[in-house]
Amino acid sequence: MSKNDKLISRLISCPRDFTYNELKTLLKSFGYNEIQGSGSRVCFSNGRHKIKLHKPHPGNILKRYQLDLILTN
Repeated sequence: MSKNDKLISRLISCPRDFTYNELKTLLKSFGYNEIQGSGSRVCFSNGRHKIKLHKPHPGNILKRYQLDLILTN
């Protein structure tokens, strides 16, 4: 099982400790680019599809609603 396969399995299981860095690594493997907005806003785009969210702070752990947003898009 590759690193990306492990990250996909982990994302689907909606763990409480899925990090922003793990998401960034996974989306980059699918051709998404990170576009910094103002403040903590960020957009991941692959040219056809966009995922907009806020970077988690002060920590690096994504909230459950953010994981749900990613999984439903």
